[in-house]
Amino acid sequence: MTILETSRLALRALTLDDTDALHAVLGDPVAMAHYPKPFTRQMTIEWIEWSLRNYAKHGFGLWAVTLKDSERLIGDCGITMQQVDGVPREEIGYHILRELWGQGYATEAAAGVRDYGFGRLKLTQLISWMTVANTASRRVAEKIGMKLEKQTVNKYGNAQVVYSLGAPSA
Repeated sequence: MTILETSRLALRALTLDDTDALHAVLGDPVAMAHYPKPFTRQMTIEWIEWSLRNYAKHGFGLWAVTLKDSERLIGDCGITMQQVDGVPREEIGYHILRELWGQGYATEAAAGVRDYGFGRLKLTQLISWMTVANTASRRVAEKIGMKLEKQTVNKYGNAQVVYSLGAPSA
């Protein structure tokens, strides 16, 4: 079932059948350079299972990003609950297949998720956070209207930046 659509993309719930396609993204050492390490296949399965738990608990999570014209899974994007400096916050996260970088898919998916979060879920604020050095993810956050809020440190001791955006006024 499709959660949301953009001009080129459809986002839907992840399933364990997506393991191989998603692992092509999460197992890529270049795509995961800002994580502690690329995912193993088992870590990808656990990532999908975490997303499934998030759907049940929060009504949202990371969704499969698919191309509308072919239904090919090219990554994930969605909203997750993250602890930032001990405070739970709704975060837009995104991962796109490296061979498709630079084509605007992460921005398109993240903008769709932003609109879904504010419109459908009635959230009052969304964040994205990433390592300071992750300039590509920082650009996506900026392109969807987020502003740099602060710098902090994640649970791995890495310097992070937090971008945020409040819901538009009615």
